[in-house]
Amino acid sequence: MFLELTEEQRLIRDTARAFAAAELAPLAAKLDRDGDRPAFVANLKKLAQLGFMGLDVSATYGGSETGAVAFSVAMTEIARACASTAVTVSVNNMVCEVIEAIGSQEQKERYIPCICSGDCIAASFALTEPGAGSDPAAMVTTARRDGDHFILDGTKAFITSAPYAGVFVVWAVTDRDAPRGEGISCFLVESGTPGLIIGKEEDKSGQRASATCSVTFEACRIPASALMGELNRGFRVAVGELAGGRIGIGSLALGIGLAAMDFATSYAAQRSQFGQKISKFEAIRFMIADAYTELEAARLLLMQAAYRNEAGKSFAKEASMAKLYATEAANRACYKAVQMLGGYGYLGDFPVERYARDVRVTSIYEGTSEIQRLIISRAILDGLS
Repeated sequence: MFLELTEEQRLIRDTARAFAAAELAPLAAKLDRDGDRPAFVANLKKLAQLGFMGLDVSATYGGSETGAVAFSVAMTEIARACASTAVTVSVNNMVCEVIEAIGSQEQKERYIPCICSGDCIAASFALTEPGAGSDPAAMVTTARRDGDHFILDGTKAFITSAPYAGVFVVWAVTDRDAPRGEGISCFLVESGTPGLIIGKEEDKSGQRASATCSVTFEACRIPASALMGELNRGFRVAVGELAGGRIGIGSLALGIGLAAMDFATSYAAQRSQFGQKISKFEAIRFMIADAYTELEAARLLLMQAAYRNEAGKSFAKEASMAKLYATEAANRACYKAVQMLGGYGYLGDFPVERYARDVRVTSIYEGTSEIQRLIISRAILDGLS
């Protein structure tokens, strides 16, 4: 049974918590409101210097090599202060992990240290398309071989960190005649490559400090050496990496939910109505009990998925369970937090309003709740055959 963090994992958690409280929390509302990009980027670089951009990456390439459990607890602590920063850290870690898993030695040495050190401010995971969100196998972006190069054409949507990413991991169809889900390859494309066009930043409801854009490739010529892994075998890589990413997003959601309930509970202990603190009322106490119980259950699911990942065991089903439950529990917690503050919970002067906006997308990106339920049920039913 896995119940306690190791000394190293506690150190990672405590370091993330201290940095989040000192550097992220004081700026979070301003970043959400004004989009102060220099301040946002400065904090990303500080996190890189602390080793948070490659937590589950080998030290050979500049990673911290602390594992998936440490990554999960760090994501939770960062998200408690600033969800926009947390999602950027999560994507950076995903990109480093996929490059280490299938990249060539040259690719590993070229890109991973750059991301881990903060020299590359961020990296982007370019999978989703306007017509291929929950169904990535339906992508239409193509990569055509042309001598010693590939030519990319197509558009990706909802790409995190696109304006300031140093490198993009891009999936494209390389064999149009292949069966569905096959004939897809993975490429590394550097920012500034001719034909790579970054669209306008989306006007999002939450996680507003993190840039999300469309990315278009118009006759974008990249060297054949940009191919990562095997030709026509990239889709399996994407699906596998999404499982690890779901631990990150579930952990992020947990952090938001905890932040919302911590604030609301403290507020309830001070706010008086009908001659007593509202924390004395059974309705408020039930909200507190239910929310913290669900968030603790989410934490245990996330730890189980992260532990299995770190131990080299199958973890896709467990990651989907953790992501599904954590994101929905966090959404419910933020709803309760707003309700506990009453009208004040709807005002931007109080952070629970931002938490409620930030948490909503967690049950959508990295696979919607509906997709998680399909993955979970398929794994259970396949186990019967």
